[in-house]
Amino acid sequence: MITSRDMKELRRLILTSASISNEGHIPSALSVLDLLYVIHKDFLFDEKKIDTKGLVQNRFILSKGHAAIGLYAVLCLFGKISEDELNNFAKFESRLGGHPDRNKLPDVELSTGSLGHGLPQGTGLAMALRLKKLSGHVFVLIGDGEANEGTTWESALLAPNHKLENLTCIIDNNLSSERAVDMGNMAAKFTAFGWKTIEIDGHNHDEIKTALRVRSSEKPVAIIANTVKGFGVPSMESKPEWHHRSPNAEELAFFLGELR
Repeated sequence: MITSRDMKELRRLILTSASISNEGHIPSALSVLDLLYVIHKDFLFDEKKIDTKGLVQNRFILSKGHAAIGLYAVLCLFGKISEDELNNFAKFESRLGGHPDRNKLPDVELSTGSLGHGLPQGTGLAMALRLKKLSGHVFVLIGDGEANEGTTWESALLAPNHKLENLTCIIDNNLSSERAVDMGNMAAKFTAFGWKTIEIDGHNHDEIKTALRVRSSEKPVAIIANTVKGFGVPSMESKPEWHHRSPNAEELAFFLGELR
């Protein structure tokens, strides 16, 4: 199990890289950081998940691509990229753009950025795996604000219709939707669309892992992960002004000093 020390290191990587590049959506990355870690450690990078062709059968799509710096920090922790490369985030010709690019990073399943594309792609991928008789599971992480996109709900309607029990959608419910179109009870909506729905604390690793293991006969699974934007950096938590702002040297020193 990851320790609080490990989480502080991940947050340090995010803050430092964003400060150097003067880029990145830090609070959005911090709200999904626990989810990203558990998904990669227990469902993607576990050698037991490798098939006979050497391919990872489980697939993950970070649909809210603006949280890419959180994904890069996790990849750095697992030795997929170096800290030097992470500190090159969003610079000209860097592999680590403001949004993940599958053509530059082998551990990225889908290039994402424009919101609303991840769940449609994940639905198609789940159908393809089933047609090919592969046992892999597809995990898609979207934001609650992203749920304003119509394509999200078209896919949410399609997946249960095709009984895609190999598909899990994780909704980062960090209350971003309250500054757009208030989505109301997200769990009730996915349930009404025919999904098996679970609500969890998106910062509790035990709850995350348990929820990600849930499978429902002939139904996709929706996990409503209640999170906090900027989680782990108290002065940044739930502060909309930090949505797309990077700390200067003085602010960085302060944030690093208060990391949880």
